[in-house]
Amino acid sequence: MPRPYSCRRIGPGPAISLFKPAGVPRLKLEEIQLALDEFEAIRLADDEGLYQEEAAERMGVSRATFGRILEAAHGKVARALTGGCALRIEGGPVHPVRGFRLRCLSCTHEWTVETQARPRACPRCESAEISCCGCCRGRSRRRSADGRRKQPSERRES
Repeated sequence: MPRPYSCRRIGPGPAISLFKPAGVPRLKLEEIQLALDEFEAIRLADDEGLYQEEAAERMGVSRATFGRILEAAHGKVARALTGGCALRIEGGPVHPVRGFRLRCLSCTHEWTVETQARPRACPRCESAEISCCGCCRGRSRRRSADGRRKQPSERRES
């Protein structure tokens, strides 16, 4: 059984959610769905010009996962452009950056943060065991053997 998705953090969604070739009725077009996390990957890498490691950190995923998301997004956009298909942007395992919902796995306290940076501990009990609203199946952040959080540079080496 595949591992469940962890929620990806995204910025503001697209202003327009459907793109199609001009002059062709939408009902006559095949529709390709681009998930919101794929849209965010394209926005961060191609529009903002971020390196994959920095973009991955902003989305709350590993660099390898970001690369896979970006590759899938590029493939879908290419198929839509070359095949004359409509491209709909919606759905996916995402959390908007504004109002990112968190839950403490120790004391079950829930709260919302307004920033993209994930807090280090629960504001009530100071436990480091926190998850986004329970949808990430309680996976905590990576830790080194001595219990402290790994820095991005340490994650690559291990």
